[in-house]
Amino acid sequence: MATDNRINFWRKNAKVPGSRFPKDTPKANSLRSKKASSFHEFARSTNDAWDIDDEEDEDFFAPCHPATLPPTLQSANRAPPSSPPDCSGNLRASEQLDVAAAELRLRPDQDTGFGHVNGRVVVKSNSEALLNTNTERSTLQKQQSLPVRPIIPLVARISDQNSSGAPIMTVRDKSRLDKFKYLLSCPNTELEELRKHSWSGIPREVRPITWRLLSGYLPANMERRVQVLKRKRDEYFGFIEQYYHSRTDETYRETYRQIHIDIPRTNPLIPLFQQPAVQEVFERILFIWAIRHPASGYVQGINDLVTPFFVVFLSEFVEEDVENFDVASLPLDTQRNIEADSFWCMTKLLDGIQDNYTFAQPGIQNKVKALEELVSRIDEDIHNYFKRNEVEYLQFAFRWMNNLLMRELPLRCTIRLWDTYQAEQEGFSHFHLYVCAAFLIEWRKEILSMVDFQGLLMLLQNLPTIHWGNEEVGLLLAEAYRLKYMFADAPNHYKR
Repeated sequence: MATDNRINFWRKNAKVPGSRFPKDTPKANSLRSKKASSFHEFARSTNDAWDIDDEEDEDFFAPCHPATLPPTLQSANRAPPSSPPDCSGNLRASEQLDVAAAELRLRPDQDTGFGHVNGRVVVKSNSEALLNTNTERSTLQKQQSLPVRPIIPLVARISDQNSSGAPIMTVRDKSRLDKFKYLLSCPNTELEELRKHSWSGIPREVRPITWRLLSGYLPANMERRVQVLKRKRDEYFGFIEQYYHSRTDETYRETYRQIHIDIPRTNPLIPLFQQPAVQEVFERILFIWAIRHPASGYVQGINDLVTPFFVVFLSEFVEEDVENFDVASLPLDTQRNIEADSFWCMTKLLDGIQDNYTFAQPGIQNKVKALEELVSRIDEDIHNYFKRNEVEYLQFAFRWMNNLLMRELPLRCTIRLWDTYQAEQEGFSHFHLYVCAAFLIEWRKEILSMVDFQGLLMLLQNLPTIHWGNEEVGLLLAEAYRLKYMFADAPNHYKR
């Protein structure tokens, strides 16, 4: 019945943003995790950095050694590469074979990081490299058990991820990019038109300036942009000179201590965020924001909200994969500009959801309650199943609201998601509710297959989205739009 409703909705509403997805388009197969047999097994498989002490499992924090990948993050004023990679962010199959053969010829006595599965050359994961003490037979069995699909880095090629393996720049993509460039080159950018085109994703070449405009940080008038940027950047570093030294004062010592603890836990598996220069940037941004917003101060989770802005603004100046880029190698002025822009755009975001972080976090409490009411209407089976197993929505959805799903999705997916959030008038404060509802229903089959409370929480706190890309996020957003269209302005449908 629910499937029929979705099909009828898209048939009757052909012009809504989500209608670009054909109703019969099959969803990409997601990697489903096996049910853990114990809590300890679940804990070992969970990547939630909040639950990890700095001293535990040092290998967990070891930097990744991804296979060599071609640079694709280009700034708007750089020419695209002559031989672009596919949309999954990997070399084409023929190029992978060439690279693998070259590695084998050059270093026959070393582990090349490549293996053969069903006649194909595949790149070994970092976890396999760490577990290389197993026998050759068990290693081969592990490789054969892995799905043969593109290996997608966590950050690099952040805008062109797509597990379907489609080309990077189609005719439609080129047309969309040209439209964005035209809108951005106008003396006065039409923000409503820009939002309309941004809803279904922003091309990576123009994402930094588009985010600055849609967040309200940059004015629509082109003549004022340079002046406003200079003034706001100088203002931010004025705050640094005025306030940052007070981090050791008794008044702010505890705030700074908590920030200092949380920063290394921010995306601990991505080397970019473990660099001292980057961690110092995040400390300054979060400390200045906290003391300028005493009603909430710093709350755990806000540290995650800096990362998408930082990565997007960094991508203007980086050609190779972002996750391994040495930020300290950039000119000092460039580093300062990235830092200031990240601060102001994060501030604009938090201005709309600050009640999520004030005392007792009432905004999150209300949103979790609203999610429960919405799910009870759109999928009564899941709602009743939670009740029978005594699962409270707050036990899993608090983090969804507090971190805006950043702990549930890879960073590349968060950036794509935020394209749409910034295109929506109240994307972070209102539309996010419907995205969470659609995200929950996405795992309907897996949820209803769990037999007890422990299994349900294990699933909901460790959803297998590591291979998600633009395609999956696009389908999620389309379903969220459908739910919003049906329920946002229909209070009798929304509440009992």
